[in-house]
Amino acid sequence: MTQNVPEIGDSITLDGVDINYHDQGQGDAILLIHGSGPGVTAWANWRLVLPELATTHRVIAPDMAGFGYTQTPLEYQTSPENWVAQVIGLMDALEIAQFSIIGNSFGGAIALRTASMYPDRVKKLVLMGSVGTSFPISEGLDKVWGYQPSHEAMRELIGVFAYDQSIVTDDLVEMRYRASIRADVQERFSRLFPAPRQQGVDMLALSDAQLNAIRMPVALVHGRDDRVIPFRVAEMLAEKLPNATLYPIDQCGHWVQIEKKQQFLGIVTRFMEESV
Repeated sequence: MTQNVPEIGDSITLDGVDINYHDQGQGDAILLIHGSGPGVTAWANWRLVLPELATTHRVIAPDMAGFGYTQTPLEYQTSPENWVAQVIGLMDALEIAQFSIIGNSFGGAIALRTASMYPDRVKKLVLMGSVGTSFPISEGLDKVWGYQPSHEAMRELIGVFAYDQSIVTDDLVEMRYRASIRADVQERFSRLFPAPRQQGVDMLALSDAQLNAIRMPVALVHGRDDRVIPFRVAEMLAEKLPNATLYPIDQCGHWVQIEKKQQFLGIVTRFMEESV
């Protein structure tokens, strides 16, 4: 049955975690780390850009522990350190010594922490609508992490994610709603970032000293109209990361890879081609 579910890719078990991941293309490796919205999977997050990136690179896109079709033991504790361990364990298993990371929102924070803990493994970072430094939680992010399943709530959330409200179609609402109520998805999701949810922001944040020590090139891609992670967060990260370039995206919310797909791919392609 699973062969007709595009979210399901390859599978590997590492330290008791059954990781669902997509592995496409050849060449220098890029790891894609998704965000933390309800019902998210690597495929849902990256489906529009993964095939195009895979024309020039080997692209790895896992469901992180606690999300999607990756399965964890009951006693597994999600934490930034354990998410980084999942990243490094997967890349070790795939025999990929060095790689770049594109991280979306929550995924940006995990990308930063991976680069901080394993600087010799990470070549470049693209952070899109990224968390990673402490800031007062936005109303939009509080709604995302506090989601309780209903069509109405999902429609409202997608409206928060997007600047272009034409994206909020019945089909997209239905797809993401159904993903959010599949099996134990909501039970797992509700445990990830419990109230008070400012603690989730602070848990994912690196210290200024940690950020300042990240020396590889960083591209910060952020919608100016992002209501989930405010644009100011990207400006803060640009001030603290010594080798960062900020790419503001006009008339765009939290889903740059969806709302401004070609602009996003253009930035990523040029950035990956630049010599370090």
